[in-house]
Amino acid sequence: MSRNDEVAALLEEFADLLEATGVEYKPTAYRRAAENVREHTAPIENLAGEGEQAVAEIDRVGDAIASKIVEYFETGEIEELEALREELPADMAGLTAVEGVGPKTVGSLYEALGVTTLDELEAAAEAGEIREVSGFGAKTEENILANIPFAREARKRTRLGDARPVADAALSYLTDVDAVESAEVCGSIRRWKDTIGDIDLLVASDAREPIVEALTGWSEADATIEAGSGKASVRASGTRVDLRIVDPDEFGAALQYFTGSRAHNVAVRNRAIDRDLKLNEYGLFDVSDVDDGADADDASDDGAESDSRRVGERVAGESEAGVYEALDMAFVPPELREDNGEVAAAAAGELPDLVETVELRGDLHTHTDWSDGGFSIAEMIEAASERGYGYHVVSDHAAGPGIFGNTGLDEADIAEQAAAVEDAVSEVDGAVMGREVDDASADDGAGADDGAGAGDDARIAVFHGIEANIDAEGSITTDDATLADLDLVVASSHSALGQDGDAATERLVRAVEHPHVDVLGHPTGRIINSRPGISPDVGAVVSAAADAGTAIEVNANPARLDADGDAVRAAVDAGAAIAVNTDAHSPRELDNARYGVHTARRGWAETADVINARPVDGLWEFLDG
Repeated sequence: MSRNDEVAALLEEFADLLEATGVEYKPTAYRRAAENVREHTAPIENLAGEGEQAVAEIDRVGDAIASKIVEYFETGEIEELEALREELPADMAGLTAVEGVGPKTVGSLYEALGVTTLDELEAAAEAGEIREVSGFGAKTEENILANIPFAREARKRTRLGDARPVADAALSYLTDVDAVESAEVCGSIRRWKDTIGDIDLLVASDAREPIVEALTGWSEADATIEAGSGKASVRASGTRVDLRIVDPDEFGAALQYFTGSRAHNVAVRNRAIDRDLKLNEYGLFDVSDVDDGADADDASDDGAESDSRRVGERVAGESEAGVYEALDMAFVPPELREDNGEVAAAAAGELPDLVETVELRGDLHTHTDWSDGGFSIAEMIEAASERGYGYHVVSDHAAGPGIFGNTGLDEADIAEQAAAVEDAVSEVDGAVMGREVDDASADDGAGADDGAGAGDDARIAVFHGIEANIDAEGSITTDDATLADLDLVVASSHSALGQDGDAATERLVRAVEHPHVDVLGHPTGRIINSRPGISPDVGAVVSAAADAGTAIEVNANPARLDADGDAVRAAVDAGAAIAVNTDAHSPRELDNARYGVHTARRGWAETADVINARPVDGLWEFLDG
């Protein structure tokens, strides 16, 4: 975790505690400051070293907050925050993980019942005590009790978006260690599952001790859990990081084995058995001439040297691709390894050519400071251009159910913003309005991964869109005339996210069939580890979307990843288009595209399935279709 993220998290905790203790206005200021500290390009510790005035130069960080940030770096704590923690000694993160429980609810329940933990919240609900608190009732109590199991289970798993940066940092650090020959993440994080248990790292080396010492001495490790001769575990940013070291000639087999999933490994191992081969983490062995008694699957799996696991002649193991090739299979991308038909497809040479992040040409769902984003239209366009995109859609929130405060745009606001988009386009070098781009001037190159630029003479086409709201019955709450004037409409559900499956299905089918809706945004409305969202009949929704020519969004926000891989697979099978969007509220969030792409890959999506992997004229063709 960077120091900017660390300070931002403290400011967000500050905001929650202020809100919980009944303070008005200030929580919003602290949350806005947190967002801008997190996004600021300069290390916050350097600015703090220069004094309060340097910190206060960050947008939306006033003198009072700047002084607290400097105080934190000078003393290791913020006195006022410590006082708030003493005033309200509650597990804010754990309690607010329960859907429907916000900071104010935590404050009220602590004051009335002394609730500080999830267990105490559950006990109070079971005893019928919450309904007796002013402002609450039986229904609220029932909802809290019903949502506690989800919150409790969610706390056991870490969001991919929280764990992957830690894994990337650990992998980069270990790769620079001289004794390391090869290194890779494995386990569920390599398969890009939406949540993970631990971070698993695999290293190939003839040495062990220097690598174990390197990990346990890693500056980002908060604590060492264990350290052995061939493996070690540390905790970093609250997540366990497990390291296993193997011999270089076994690295490929170990990587295949420890990436999983278990079901995929069983299917591949059975394929090996059918060919008189034995597959384990040490390699692929020819056991056609080995006595059955020499086979020892029940041997130790602790990574120690074990000849019993190396029975027969090794025919593959140094590389992962070599293992699959020796089994007459194409290499199976990690995202597909869930035993969902990928083994048969690999054997038949019928695996999909999965979409790559670098192939994205633009983002169809982004926000600015016109709604709840933190940056101007021009700043977001510039960020997209710097990323190498050929087009960019401004799609702020429309007013409607589930959009709180004054962050949503009504019809008059949308018309006013249209002119503002054109003004912003005139300010950004190389930017043109999307409707002014013809086939001859359309971009013919894909977007850029890792923020690589597209060149000084690159052009970026800008589209004016909206994220409209789907009400509980499936109506779009912005009027049709306004929608018709827009270049692109994303329609999303932001309310009634507890409705039953049948109602949710009817709602989304009606929405995708709306003639002005181009993309169904974050279809279930889930927030990973926070709320499950709605549970529609996915098959019915994607079939209706395919018939209507409406794309299904993979929202790349790591807190959403919605639609998930299973829904993407259903959409691809039904012939529905996919849109991988970041829902970015800041320039940095455009980098979340990779999470959406890997989620789409989990659903077997190819480049042709993704509408924003098409050149601008291809996008226009889809929108006009």
